[in-house]
Amino acid sequence: MVRTDRLFLAAVYTFLFLLSAAMIFPLLYVLAVSFTDPKVYVPDQLTLWPKKWSLSAYEYILSGGAIVNALKSTLFITVVGTPISLIVTSSFAYMLSKNYLPGRNVMLLLVLFTMLFSPGMIPNYLLIRNLGLLDSLWALILPMATNAWSILVMKSFYQSIPSELEDSARIDGCNDLQIYSRIILPLSKAPMAAFTLFFAVAFWNVYFSALLYLRDSTQWTLQVILQQVVLASNASQFVDSAVASQMDNIMTMPPETVKMATIIIVIAPILLVYPFLQKHFAKGVLIGSVKG
Repeated sequence: MVRTDRLFLAAVYTFLFLLSAAMIFPLLYVLAVSFTDPKVYVPDQLTLWPKKWSLSAYEYILSGGAIVNALKSTLFITVVGTPISLIVTSSFAYMLSKNYLPGRNVMLLLVLFTMLFSPGMIPNYLLIRNLGLLDSLWALILPMATNAWSILVMKSFYQSIPSELEDSARIDGCNDLQIYSRIILPLSKAPMAAFTLFFAVAFWNVYFSALLYLRDSTQWTLQVILQQVVLASNASQFVDSAVASQMDNIMTMPPETVKMATIIIVIAPILLVYPFLQKHFAKGVLIGSVKG
């Protein structure tokens, strides 16, 4: 029996090791190529360590042009959209967690209705157009301000908080806003941290909505530009020509190094933020999932 368990564990560890390697090796290859000196780069050669370190690719794509504009647009919708989503979701969920709220059941049905039926692309486009948000970054922020699943999870969490805390606060003279800001929010660090990551990733990865609502290519997000860069045979079209023409490696910059550097720029912020939210992530996802 013990030998069988050991063989099973060995098989599991081997499988997990191979699975991890399959995920890590491509990332190492992308990193190695992005930091490789263009003069020594050899196309179609597998490498996990740069032969000669260089930041030329990053200097090239950050010198100006479409990639820099896309980075600004993506940072704007992420930095602005994430707190808006947190405020809207948490406040609306807290409101729905109160049984004494007039019309609570009707609002809950409306929230559930949005989970079952989607309006579709054309009605969404017409709504954005009628609101005058076409060619505006707000068209990528406001429609994503909240979603039904986040509201229901936060609502379940708020309902799990003992009502005696709120009752004692009311006796001390606190109103609903003071209770929410001084008692409920400090107790909501775990789910708020989890949803911060969820919303930030969602805003950072906006792709289709940017193609649909933004006709001005100077406002495109990083995901759109990344797709254009990966498919392009010449990366110079995404760099400001006035700045790039002054660089020594403008004519020798391999498109592969530019593509890999662009990929790193796109994925690096999320990878850097995740470790700081990891300790709250699992707890925040599971909390509120039992009661509801």
